[in-house]
Amino acid sequence: MILINYSVMKILVGCAGIGGESEKWDDGSNKITHVEIDPKIAKVLEKRKPNRNVVVDDAFEYLLKNYQKYDFIWFSPPCQSNSRMIRSGRNRKPRFPDLRLYEVKIFLDFNFDGGYVIENVVPYYEPLIKPTVKLGRHLFWASFEIEQFEVKQPKGFITTGTIKGAERLKKWLGIDYVGNIYYNGNHDPCQVLRNCVHPDLGLHVFDCFKRSLNLIK
Repeated sequence: MILINYSVMKILVGCAGIGGESEKWDDGSNKITHVEIDPKIAKVLEKRKPNRNVVVDDAFEYLLKNYQKYDFIWFSPPCQSNSRMIRSGRNRKPRFPDLRLYEVKIFLDFNFDGGYVIENVVPYYEPLIKPTVKLGRHLFWASFEIEQFEVKQPKGFITTGTIKGAERLKKWLGIDYVGNIYYNGNHDPCQVLRNCVHPDLGLHVFDCFKRSLNLIK
């Protein structure tokens, strides 16, 4: 049974990035905690969302220690090693796929009483656990049904890697911050933006969850 505080929902966003998925979630009736391991990314998120709690930590470890404190969990594990892009390009180095998204799903299925959604890219391999739904370039594993929804990507979305491209992606996402973010030795200012779930899609998924509880029509 899902145990939800209907007046104030406590929400955890793991591997939060700059917060695209929750950009349009209502801060007035929700208490949202973002967990992001990279301090540069977390600092940008904290400036953008001063009314939210931003924690710099390993999201997987944080989840294990704190999952019982939340009513709803959104988790977006690192996706680069699962992406089809990792299999293309002459300079790509072999990498093990990051399969922790399946660990998170199994853990939540057997331990968590609230609602959850796990998001990742469509991988280059057959998903080890069938997703709830595919929406564009995203797969979602969820404890509730998610209706179809489409957000069109801008031209050159995957290959854009310039500062001008980053400004276009900021405009597309409706997310603004000063300067550019580089992390993990990555010199692509668009990477952190490409990692985002578009705010309209994030709101759609969250609304599907609320509809599953009859909180909205």
